Amino acid sequence: MIPKFKLRFHKSKIEYWASRYDYKNEDVICNVLAPKIQRQKYLTKDDFMFLTKWKSPRPTKQANKNDELFIIEVTKISLTTTNPRLSIEILTLLSGVSWPVASVILHFGKDNEYPILDYRALWSLSVDQPKVYDFELWNSYSAYCKELAKECKVSMRVLDRALWQYSKENQ
Repeated sequence: MIPKFKLRFHKSKIEYWASRYDYKNEDVICNVLAPKIQRQKYLTKDDFMFLTKWKSPRPTKQANKNDELFIIEVTKISLTTTNPRLSIEILTLLSGVSWPVASVILHFGKDNEYPILDYRALWSLSVDQPKVYDFELWNSYSAYCKELAKECKVSMRVLDRALWQYSKENQ
């Protein structure tokens, strides 16, 4: 069942909430790693491990089990296909990659085209954390965020920061 998304704060406050956001290593990702990944259209094992740890340190041990060639091939398909379902779901073939981690790879690897799937962001959109993530949820969440970012004339990165920060301070 597709959830009904409803922003918990007024959309005019997106830039305010985004400006309050501060998360470790984001500057490295945005200014160094993301441009590199977007240029080469794949992740090396080091890139992959950095993004995985940034999203959540819990799956790091599992993620480290992936062979570098497998990471390169899977992420190359993900970042070059025009099929959104293939783009996200193929990433879950990698050990330690859940839907939220896959969404981080797409967010930074496809120039902020997609939002990061996170329980905080979902809460800021009046949706409880699901027991199971799936394509239907991710696709509807992505469509809602794309439309909201476009309507408010902000980047997906700005919207993502705002959703995360609002939840952090109010949940």
